[in-house]
Amino acid sequence: MKIKLYTYKNVSFPGLLPRRVDVWLPPQYEQAENRRFPVLYMHDGQNLFRRNKFILSTWKIAENVTELSNNGIIPPIVVVGIWNTSNRLGDYLPQKPLASPQAQMALKQFSEKFHFNIGEQVSDLYLKLITEEIKPMIDQTFRTLTPKDQTGIMGSSMGGLISLYALMEYPDIFGMAGCISTHWPICGDYMVPYLEKVLPQPGQQRIYFDHGTRRLDRLYGPYQKKVDKLLTEKGLEFGKDWMSKIFPGDDHNEVSWSNRIDIPLKFLFSEKG
Repeated sequence: MKIKLYTYKNVSFPGLLPRRVDVWLPPQYEQAENRRFPVLYMHDGQNLFRRNKFILSTWKIAENVTELSNNGIIPPIVVVGIWNTSNRLGDYLPQKPLASPQAQMALKQFSEKFHFNIGEQVSDLYLKLITEEIKPMIDQTFRTLTPKDQTGIMGSSMGGLISLYALMEYPDIFGMAGCISTHWPICGDYMVPYLEKVLPQPGQQRIYFDHGTRRLDRLYGPYQKKVDKLLTEKGLEFGKDWMSKIFPGDDHNEVSWSNRIDIPLKFLFSEKG
């Protein structure tokens, strides 16, 4: 499948590193000149559409959206791929759940244990980049549907965390989030108390979670169970407001994610979920 992208280079916002943004339009976009389309914003944009010598497998998001929409399972959607930067962890790590001194100490100990650098924690600015710079640019340039029930956000691993955070912090902008192989351990025990305070009322948003059982994904189960329990206790309806799935044998990579991306797409964008 030949994939045409509209590319914006060096999209910037004060306090953040500049980054590239790619926009993919479904085939129906050119076929119906007066039609408007839902939009899915996705993180790690360089991994979505095209392979290269560094990216051997992609999410195959364009291929999946095309097949599902051609078969009438979901509407055709515009996909916006926001590339990451060298400050990926700092961009994607939710700030408010980890704002306390205790949480920052736990995060420091976690990073030292696993020998990585968090970087500058600027996820609140990253969400402003999306909501105040990128989304207005997309809505002004392309024929999009702008209500929250037509606007989703999705990512994997740290991208799953920032997608959930975006949904909680901007409930009037995003109506759905796909959290794939969500990297819960980096937040420790601090994400659930945050969610308890900010979760939407039933019927307001759709949230999709999943994870595999190999490598990093094998660590996610206990955390996901706590989140699932909270959603149930808050009265959110499984299969309507939220979904959580386990894929035995799936790994923490684009091959696994591309093989199951149709499931969150159907849950988030189809009429019945």
